[in-house]
Amino acid sequence: MEFIQHWLVTLGVQADIAFYLTNTIMVITIVLLSIAANFITKKVVLRIITHYIHKKRFKWDTYILERKVIHKLAHVMPAILIYYTSFLFPTYQSWIMKGIVLYIIVVALQVLNALLDTINDIYLTYEISKVRPIRGYIQVIKIFIYLIGGILLISNLMGQSPLILLSGFGALSAVIMLVFKDSILGLVAGIQLTSNDMVRVGDWIDMPKYGADGNIIDISLNTVKVQNWDKTITTIPTYALVSDSFKNWRGMQHAGGRRIKRSVYVDMSSIAMCTPDMVERFKNIHYLRDYIIQKELEIELYNRDHDIDRSSKVNGRALTNIGVFRAYIQLYLEHHPKIHKDMICMVRQMQPVETGLPVEVYAFTNDVNWAVYEGVQSDIFDHILAVAPEFDLRVFQNPTGHDLKSMLKTEEQRERQYA
Repeated sequence: MEFIQHWLVTLGVQADIAFYLTNTIMVITIVLLSIAANFITKKVVLRIITHYIHKKRFKWDTYILERKVIHKLAHVMPAILIYYTSFLFPTYQSWIMKGIVLYIIVVALQVLNALLDTINDIYLTYEISKVRPIRGYIQVIKIFIYLIGGILLISNLMGQSPLILLSGFGALSAVIMLVFKDSILGLVAGIQLTSNDMVRVGDWIDMPKYGADGNIIDISLNTVKVQNWDKTITTIPTYALVSDSFKNWRGMQHAGGRRIKRSVYVDMSSIAMCTPDMVERFKNIHYLRDYIIQKELEIELYNRDHDIDRSSKVNGRALTNIGVFRAYIQLYLEHHPKIHKDMICMVRQMQPVETGLPVEVYAFTNDVNWAVYEGVQSDIFDHILAVAPEFDLRVFQNPTGHDLKSMLKTEEQRERQYA
């Protein structure tokens, strides 16, 4: 700088003006050098590194490029150049160095943030990430890093040791606990969820309290995101999955069977003992032929051994249309290709109610896909409702407008007949 200033004075420039011109020239030179350093780093060095990374088989370095870890790190080069040339401006050297240190701390925070995101991206490529997600832990580390970065920034501005600021955190612990309450609860809940394997990304959960019914798409420090079946997204606090109850359908999906538990209500006035004509008609039903023959033999032997007087239907044992109907449904389910053969399959009667006698189907489909399951369930009950009249049974249904119109028409016809 002295050389440039002396050279300007020899050219006839006044000493004061030469001093300011010298400083201006040096500032412009440093700026140009910084731009050149930034250009060389990003356009030359980074291109070489990128080309080298793309040629390798490993994927982890590709994530480093996607998160721009090296790009952010490249911002340090111009700062280092300015830092080591700050002695040229002794009047402003302390301010320049302080500003550069602040800048480097900010860049370092950005680099560490991108690096942690890269670690999470690499971890997500492994199957264990669905069982043991680490995003919550990554966020905790980020919080600590930003706290430390904030302390360093403040201490650098104040010109004090960071230890002085840290000593004051004891008095602020209550405030810190209040501010980071959700994060602390989320951290503890995340550890419990992970260690107990309560939920994973991709699990179908049902949590009516929060209106959540769908698949988990993200587990973070503070929230769990659930994409509902209507494609809306419900956000649940992480600690709520520990403090409140919810249903996880993962067991059903892994078991390979999805439960059908639905009833048909039979009008109890249509239940009756089977007549010989009904029995002969039931023998023509493919699934029932062997059952009817076996039951007839069993009933005949029982009544004969116990000397039962069959002149009254009340005495002894006999087939009923509701019993044959229940047996038919059981055999129909056992032969159904979509019913799981290794899980419970039964047809049972429930407690009679004012709407009739519930005949419940309790079985499992061998396909857990929602659409397939609903289709199988609908097909089964379509068939049950359609064949009920073949057993002289009526499915209970409250009177409708059509029923009332039919009654009125019948009454009108009677009146005309007697008129």
